[in-house]
Amino acid sequence: MEMLQTAAVLQVVVALAGASGGNRAVATIGDGLALMEARQRVERTDSAEPRPAAKKASLPSAAEIAADPSKLPPASAGSNGTHVPHTSSLRRDQIFAHRRGGSGSSAILLTGVALAPTDAPAAVAGAIDAANTIVGRPYVWGGGHASFYSNSYDCSGAVSFALFGGGLIPRPLTSGDLMHWGAPGPGRWITVYANPGHAFVEIAGLRFDTVGDEQGTGPRWHLAAVSTAGFVARHPPGL
Repeated sequence: MEMLQTAAVLQVVVALAGASGGNRAVATIGDGLALMEARQRVERTDSAEPRPAAKKASLPSAAEIAADPSKLPPASAGSNGTHVPHTSSLRRDQIFAHRRGGSGSSAILLTGVALAPTDAPAAVAGAIDAANTIVGRPYVWGGGHASFYSNSYDCSGAVSFALFGGGLIPRPLTSGDLMHWGAPGPGRWITVYANPGHAFVEIAGLRFDTVGDEQGTGPRWHLAAVSTAGFVARHPPGL
């Protein structure tokens, strides 16, 4: 085998020597043999040493969650509304970019985050941006009422946080408070629906709610409209 390898090197050397006038044939033989030996060592090393396996992703520890509440995993469905089985009714193209209405003034839902229309007033864009920051937080009754900033939110706490992001309220409001907030009836951009037991808000055509769906329970955006029977509709004046 070594004789065959040496012969192969010599053939290369002869060709190189012919191209360069034959003046460096001896040096080229030594270089070729050294190159072949180095290549054989690399091949032996590659076959003997397995490549390291990719590390598996690990769940955050309790200490990490305490330091950064955003690492909390989404809560499971089953509370704060009717249980919805964990099955998606959206196609892949609908999940990645979808707007509920056909109007260009409707927000776009992109992998769970709402994108404000380009012509949305600053208050509307601010409400959408604020709501995006708490998407996926767990539902806890009373969450978001001691302070706007919380590790968890209930329905009116989540609505309050969105309205606060738009500069529309100075403090968190309960569902009962929201029944009397703002002006009566639906708005063009923002409509709050409230009754003594629940509240949600529609902003630029998307519903921001804490009821359970296939993604879990807690504040998040929804494409599907729901019945507003039994709710009082209110909106910020001018919006």
